[in-house]
Amino acid sequence: MTSPTATLLISCPDQKGLVAKIANFIYSNGGNIIHADQHTDFSAGLFLTRIEWQLEGFNLPREIIGPAFNAIAQPLQAHWQLHFSDATPRIAIWVSKQDHCLFDLIWRQRSGEFHADIPLILSNHEDLRPISNQFNIDYHHIPITKDTKATQEAKQLELLQHYRIDLVVLAKYMQILSSEFIAKFPTVINIHHSFLPAFAGANPYHRAYERGVKIIGATAHYATADLDEGPIIEQDVVRVSHRDSVDDLIRKGKDLERVVLARAVRLHLQNRVLVYGNRTVVFE
Repeated sequence: MTSPTATLLISCPDQKGLVAKIANFIYSNGGNIIHADQHTDFSAGLFLTRIEWQLEGFNLPREIIGPAFNAIAQPLQAHWQLHFSDATPRIAIWVSKQDHCLFDLIWRQRSGEFHADIPLILSNHEDLRPISNQFNIDYHHIPITKDTKATQEAKQLELLQHYRIDLVVLAKYMQILSSEFIAKFPTVINIHHSFLPAFAGANPYHRAYERGVKIIGATAHYATADLDEGPIIEQDVVRVSHRDSVDDLIRKGKDLERVVLARAVRLHLQNRVLVYGNRTVVFE
């Protein structure tokens, strides 16, 4: 395993000297910066940056880094996050009946592509329980109807707390999360089977076929209270033609969904995504 690192994700009003102030905090405490990237959104007047440095030789203990940096961040009116590379995030994968994204995420995690644990699969159907048995992952079936939604979402939140979940991945979970749920657990990545904002909502492949599009896409985004309107992390497209049926579009789309969702989860786990408003900066 490589030497552990610390990463700061920062957004603040744009002003002179920001790069120097942040870099000097690390340099003056003996840190070696191994990655630094920044972006200025002039329309919003915001400076956004990701900076990563080695913890070996850094003079501040981990528990002191946050409070020490906060003394610098407050005068800058900065919003910031601090992450450590050797922390192991815990993921809950939520599914309905489709298994392609679920299998893909588990395989990538088991092969070491994702630095994370997957202790929980949650579903509103029983269909995919055999997969959890195959990989020895706990499976919880929580059916949801319009009348039981509030009660069942409370159970879901209890499970997330019980399993100490850091990230929920909606891997073809065909339910809409309530605004109350999102307010209590906002770290949720969803995969949508279209190139948003086109064909938001249900049955996008059928609607794309009826429209005669020449490109279909997939979009991974953070879930918000507004359906398919959350900050976009990753997107991609594939060409289709008049010869493709709806089934062809679905087949090609599933391949795309796997890759786009995996990229988004990887970027999130590597602390490369900074959300501001309803947009993201992705530091690659």
